[in-house]
Amino acid sequence: MAGRSGIATALVVDGRTYLVDFGHGAFGRLQQSGVDIGTLGKVFVTHLHSDHLADLYTLLWLRFGGVNGLTHPIDFYGPGPAGALPEPSSGKPAGTVEPGNPTPGLAGFFANSLAATAYDVNLRMRDEAWPDIRDLYRVHEIAVPDVGASPLGEMAPPMRPFPVVADDHVSVSAILVRHPPVFPSFAFRFDTAYGSVVISGDTTITPNMVTLARGADILVHEAIDLRIVEQFGGLTPEQLRHHRESHSDVTRLGGEIAQPAGVRTLVLSHLAPGLKAIPDASWHAQASRGFDGEVIVGNDLMRIPLSR
Repeated sequence: MAGRSGIATALVVDGRTYLVDFGHGAFGRLQQSGVDIGTLGKVFVTHLHSDHLADLYTLLWLRFGGVNGLTHPIDFYGPGPAGALPEPSSGKPAGTVEPGNPTPGLAGFFANSLAATAYDVNLRMRDEAWPDIRDLYRVHEIAVPDVGASPLGEMAPPMRPFPVVADDHVSVSAILVRHPPVFPSFAFRFDTAYGSVVISGDTTITPNMVTLARGADILVHEAIDLRIVEQFGGLTPEQLRHHRESHSDVTRLGGEIAQPAGVRTLVLSHLAPGLKAIPDASWHAQASRGFDGEVIVGNDLMRIPLSR
């Protein structure tokens, strides 16, 4: 959206950086943030929508060698193949790209991106002695627990958070959230010695978010101003339906998610519409309904300390 770059969040713990999503413009913002790519630990992808991973391969492609290049392999964690495509919401026929593999997961995303950029990558390795790019990343597709979830049925049934990975700095867990038609869609929780941070990814109001965010210090949650979108968005009926069913009305976030979860601070992210013409005060007032804690309206390059 005008005035804001794509979706990306960096959590820095003891000098180690963990990324969640990496949308359009995030590569440039990472350079502006001053975060040293050499501190990058792990990267997490909530779901496979373009606005959350447009710069993901770029991060690897532009930094597997050369100036400020990667110094160690990066681990990427995210969804596996969805397994099925929904019927077109318009009721009209729709084309299918790659009908033999129409729903690739994160591993397929990287494999296909690498194949598409093979000429440049091979030249860099030969002409400039860049390292073998295949030695600098590992992809981990997160298995969906057996809770009855499916791409064409219930996408986020009630469940407990499940572990994803842990190291000396963070313990990461996840839960399914509802962001139709995308499946799976994850929210992530990072527990550290300094406190806990939960990042929703894209989701409509989903009870699983309360479960995951219980007692968290910071909840970073997507928000949409449905009134503005419906009145001034100029969207098609299909686009309006998607926003109503797949994103979280900002007026409900405080009372239905943040307050019952008992979080200390609610940070609004993925603002839709992202126009800077909508004052932060408006977002703040709407998200504060029914919530006793602190509300912060997220902006590019904002730094929020994690301390109890």
